[in-house]
Amino acid sequence: MRVGLVCPYDWCAPGGVGAHVNDLARALLHLGHEVSVLTPAEDDAGLPPYVVSTGKPVSVSYNGSVARVALGPVSTRRVRRWVREGDFDVLHVHEPASPSLSALAVWVARGPIVATWHSAMTRSRALQAAYWLAQMLLEKVSGRIAVSEAARTTLVDHLGGDAVLIPNGIDCARFATAEPLPTPPGTGPTLFFIGRIDEPRKGLPVLLAALPALLAEHPQVRLLVAGPGDITDVRDELDPGLREHVEFLGRVSEQDKVRAFHTADLYIAPHTGGESFGIVLTEAMASGAPVLASDLDAFRQVLDDGRVGTLFPMGDPQALAKAANRLLADPAARTATAAEALAWVQRFDWDHVARQVVEVYESVTASGEKVREDIRGQLVGRLSRRHRRESRP
Repeated sequence: MRVGLVCPYDWCAPGGVGAHVNDLARALLHLGHEVSVLTPAEDDAGLPPYVVSTGKPVSVSYNGSVARVALGPVSTRRVRRWVREGDFDVLHVHEPASPSLSALAVWVARGPIVATWHSAMTRSRALQAAYWLAQMLLEKVSGRIAVSEAARTTLVDHLGGDAVLIPNGIDCARFATAEPLPTPPGTGPTLFFIGRIDEPRKGLPVLLAALPALLAEHPQVRLLVAGPGDITDVRDELDPGLREHVEFLGRVSEQDKVRAFHTADLYIAPHTGGESFGIVLTEAMASGAPVLASDLDAFRQVLDDGRVGTLFPMGDPQALAKAANRLLADPAARTATAAEALAWVQRFDWDHVARQVVEVYESVTASGEKVREDIRGQLVGRLSRRHRRESRP
């Protein structure tokens, strides 16, 4: 099967959707399918051979964050050419309601189209404002996938309809073994956080607010903080007595991320919202790191309602510190929970998840119809422009 995947966000920027699309592409290739990925990319150099760039993205505010997307006539022409020349059996777009390539791809294509929803939003002014456009695009979608119950609820509440629930995937083998990062002599237990340090919903301020109570019971604790953002601003706001216990790693490679998981006595995810799944939790579990996470609905589902990880009330530093101190004081309990989590996380392995996605592809391609360029919108636009020109005095 020849599959066209569309990633709406900058391929070169870290993000869950981009990682999902890349891993899905690799899993489909491993299963013997042909794959082409269309995406904006800040830097074309070093892109995998199956990735086609539409050029540099622009920044827009979307879903409580800043998304790097591609829009405009140049992007539209490139999407049309990619669809026209792709000869795809199925087109699979991700985040079709986002203001980027996915919506453009649905607009310019006809035939078997699958869409995956990743985001969880309780309210979206953007979706409400563009409701009729989104509805028109979704009429062209043959199969719908949601990566979590929260993402499915977003689709149902905002646009109606339903979706097959297929979780985010993870290459469990890639996280199974790694050399831990160096640990300074005399260091106590190590905590690990990864996420944009200047994005409040990732929860770093909650974790830092819990640190004094953690140090009161574990004076030698070390916190590793990985992720992009202005380290200087965050460090300067820390109390001087806390700074020596926090090590900022900045943006880390995938290899060093896995090493950090294997270094951690406890991985902490203090996120405060905007999460529809929690792929980083599965990465921690696949690495054997015990997980402590805020009790977001998406995290509850990934952690089997707290059976394979510990949950604390979202946004509560005192509750975070209490739970972390209890876990750090009980290595046997951490080891037992991590072992259960390692068995549980296998259900998210890409070998299993990709086959579920292929089943959706097969359901929408049963008629044998191919993806082709939809010239109807193009013709309407040309006629509209011609009418306006002829109507001018």
